[in-house]
Amino acid sequence: MTRASTIDFGRKNQSELHGLGPLRPANIIRNKFPTFKNGSNGIIIKLADGPEIPSLKEAVAKETADLLDKHQRLSVRELTMKFEKGFNTATLLSNEVKWRHAALLERDILLKNLKSVLESLRSRVAGKNRDEIEESLSMVDILAVQLSKREDELLQQKAEITKIASSLKLASEDAKRIVDEERANAQLEIENAKDAVQRVQLAIKEQENVSQRTGKQDVDELKEEVQEARRVKMLHCPSKAMDIENEIQVLRDQLAEKSSDSVHILKKLELHWRFEENNVPLYVLEGPETLGSVLHIVVRDNASVDFSNASIQWFRIQPEGSKKEIISGATKPVYALEPHDVGRYIEAEIKFGGHTSIAKTAGPVDPAAGLADYVEALMRNPETNYNVVVLLVNGVAQPADSLHVLCIGRLRMRLARGKAVVAKEFYSSSMQLCGVRGGGDAAPQAIFWQPRKELSFVLGFETTRERNSALMLARRFAMDCNIILAGPGDKTPW
Repeated sequence: MTRASTIDFGRKNQSELHGLGPLRPANIIRNKFPTFKNGSNGIIIKLADGPEIPSLKEAVAKETADLLDKHQRLSVRELTMKFEKGFNTATLLSNEVKWRHAALLERDILLKNLKSVLESLRSRVAGKNRDEIEESLSMVDILAVQLSKREDELLQQKAEITKIASSLKLASEDAKRIVDEERANAQLEIENAKDAVQRVQLAIKEQENVSQRTGKQDVDELKEEVQEARRVKMLHCPSKAMDIENEIQVLRDQLAEKSSDSVHILKKLELHWRFEENNVPLYVLEGPETLGSVLHIVVRDNASVDFSNASIQWFRIQPEGSKKEIISGATKPVYALEPHDVGRYIEAEIKFGGHTSIAKTAGPVDPAAGLADYVEALMRNPETNYNVVVLLVNGVAQPADSLHVLCIGRLRMRLARGKAVVAKEFYSSSMQLCGVRGGGDAAPQAIFWQPRKELSFVLGFETTRERNSALMLARRFAMDCNIILAGPGDKTPW
């Protein structure tokens, strides 16, 4: 804003005053008050005002109308933000009105000073200059009137804006209060929901515990009832299965007795025939001629013979014909029968003191009762595990507690101790498998297994039945892979 300073005309002479020319009205804050200029022939022309600017009252009214129109569509938080924004706007407008009011007061003082200066000049000049001063005074009066009108309008706008600002402030406080209440209610509802969820979880957990205890108790009661029913049934009504098992056991005992009697009779007949031919053998084979048993070479007259100086070799003989198949490694007075011996005669050739004697079984070796059906049942499984003890590794004795698991599968065999795998090989032509042929007390329950070259094991089983079933099962699986598993030195497949 341009400030107009008071001019001290008292120091100027008359000629200087005549040289000043016509006075022009001061241009106070253009675009805020009407401006004038001197036209031709001394006519005062009012300049056109710039584009009209909306009044403060209209701006505030429009803002309030927009807020009221959007009130129904706004949330509490957004409404609070809008009220705060309107309150800030009203505050700014109120400050602007204050500034304009101060400017009007300052302009009023300037106009009064200007009027006093012009009146002092009017008393000092005459003629044309005096007329111009009169016109300037009239223009100053007009400006004073307009300024007073504008001041009244500003005061009215200030009152309205103050009223609107107070209403907006109240609305903002109400909105804040509503937000606080809603926040408190929401927090309360959240706490209630959490408590409800915890109660539901506790109820569900308790129900699960009750269900588990009830289910376990029901299962235990059911087991007890089943056991009691079985006990009552066993006491009062023996099952047919038990009767059948007893009958089978009796038949097995009778069959073993008849077999022993027949073997004894056949041996006596053979001795009788040889006695008639004057060819009485010096040695005979003792022991059941059944798979799983052990044959011993003994002297017929119970004479003591030292077999350490004798040369012994065991053979297999086909029932039809006299073709002998040497059993490689069987050179001891004791031989444990294995599955390959079933259906064949077993013969022992003893060379002692320059004489050769032969001891032969009375008939073919009989199979073990139920072993074939047991092996057929095992073949339905992809693999079968046996608990074994490793007796020898590459001919070196091992500790007695060397417990392992032998797994016989459809494609391979595996020996492991716990999680450590000792040997694992697929069936191949280099693999060898047979019963132990070196004699000894463990021979009926031991096998010789060579998974590959330069690695061999002697494995002991828990029973003779498991040993024979393992041999039969492995050979059946290998046969399905077109592999024949035989012992060392066996050349002829059978």
